[in-house]
Amino acid sequence: MSDDVYKKLAKVLDTLPNGFPAAEDGLEIKILKKIFEPDEADLFCDLRLKFESPEQIAERTGRPVEGLDEKLTAMWKHGQVMGIDFGEVRVFKMLPWVFGIFEFQIDRMDREFVELCHAYEPHFGKQFFETGPPLMHVAPVEKDIHADHISLHYQQISSIIEKGQSFAVSECICKKEMDMLDNPCKKLTEVCMAIAPVPGVFDGYHWGRPITKDEAKELLVKTEESGLVHLSWNMQDGHFFICNCCGCCCGVLRSINDMGIPAGKVVNSHFVAVIDPDECVACGVCADERCQVRAIEEGDDAYRVKPEACIGCGLCVSTCPSEAISLIRKPEEECEIPPANEDAWFEARAKARGVDFSAYK
Repeated sequence: MSDDVYKKLAKVLDTLPNGFPAAEDGLEIKILKKIFEPDEADLFCDLRLKFESPEQIAERTGRPVEGLDEKLTAMWKHGQVMGIDFGEVRVFKMLPWVFGIFEFQIDRMDREFVELCHAYEPHFGKQFFETGPPLMHVAPVEKDIHADHISLHYQQISSIIEKGQSFAVSECICKKEMDMLDNPCKKLTEVCMAIAPVPGVFDGYHWGRPITKDEAKELLVKTEESGLVHLSWNMQDGHFFICNCCGCCCGVLRSINDMGIPAGKVVNSHFVAVIDPDECVACGVCADERCQVRAIEEGDDAYRVKPEACIGCGLCVSTCPSEAISLIRKPEEECEIPPANEDAWFEARAKARGVDFSAYK
């Protein structure tokens, strides 16, 4: 079977701002073959990053409208495209590789898929983190932010939750991936949250299970207690997911820990932890149990934070027995303001990468 349609799909995905770089051994093509049938790959290439009805897609592309709704709905169930069912009409759009197609393969993945993706990580990570803006920003543990320090709405996990009207939670695909590679995580695993601004979006959805707003808030408390970092899309408004991440499994945080990519290139953060050496009792809880990016090290008489490595999540603050750790806001000149919304992030990312994705807007 010819690989032409998969090469076309790979090129489309790499033209999107998020990227999907080619590997010398063709790993990206092998991955796409695991996910898409040839006709599905071909249809994906005709979609856009904006929601359209099957009728709109048919009119724009010249495809027959008959059977298009059913085909796209099946692809939605397979995590190949994004869809919304409004009852009388369904709308669909293409997805980037990350955040998108990869994460929605959680119910279809097998050992071969996991091994292929794991081998592809260095190729993808090199491109993904070498240009900004970062995909994720850190939402610190709110109770650890001192009242004297400004916390903007997009840095407040409570603000992101309050704007939502529908919520769902799923097992973390990164944790499932590591489990299938015989390295299971010891922390909570059902921690990936989706958010929508309208009611009922996740009823009968093809990913995760619906939860209430109160359950979403409870989950965030549990993840903080478990030592997981709150990450969401690096934009000011329109957040539709919250990842709760560990340094042992999360593809984003492991890029810091395992690939040695500077934290500032990986995530956007406006806070940093500071340890008062006079108050520190050198118990090591912050470094050994709480920090997910190895940003705390032992000194002669006290532990110290490596500011260039700290992502300002605040997990170390609330469990310090001597209250020696504070979370402080970085100087304004070191704070990178996120793009306004998803479209602005796409535009900024495409400009930084030098790609023209106008055909898919």
